[in-house]
Amino acid sequence: MIVGRDPDQLDEAGVARAAIESCAENAADGVTAPALWFLVLGLPGLIAYKAVNTADSMIGHRTDRHRAFGWASARFDDLVNWPAARLCGLAMAVTAPLSGRSVTECIAVMRRDAPKHRSPNAGWPEAAMAAVLGLALAGPRAYPGYTVDDPFMNEDGRRQATAGDISRALKVFRHAMALQAGAVALLALLVLLL
Repeated sequence: MIVGRDPDQLDEAGVARAAIESCAENAADGVTAPALWFLVLGLPGLIAYKAVNTADSMIGHRTDRHRAFGWASARFDDLVNWPAARLCGLAMAVTAPLSGRSVTECIAVMRRDAPKHRSPNAGWPEAAMAAVLGLALAGPRAYPGYTVDDPFMNEDGRRQATAGDISRALKVFRHAMALQAGAVALLALLVLLL
């Protein structure tokens, strides 16, 4: 009831990939974007961002019921998440050495594959996460009533994700969020010193 995909169509690898993709995307719009808008506009920026993001979650759907008015909230959410998605993907890519990967290769995969995603923003953290983990994410997926035949993010990566990969994704998430928190703390210190 709380997921977009059709769970009856998912095997273990599908569940693991879905969890990892959700972790990556939600890192951007659940952590990075609120923090960014708070830094830029203070508490009013944080509140405005959460209002836009919540509206998109509630009515920004491609269903007949929401199509006439939901598109506006979805496009506005895309706009306000644009910088955060790229910053979050970059933070994930920078943590690549902690997973035995190359930062430059992960950034290259992110830059190459993120624009292939149907979302203008979700592809950035998902492609970065895919590259850091050495997995192929996104790709063909089944939703209730329809399927999508999207390209894979990091198509050369391993397609059979496991429960252990979810744990690895959570480590990438924690490292990227710690990196972002450190950057915010450094920025705050610089502002105080100037």
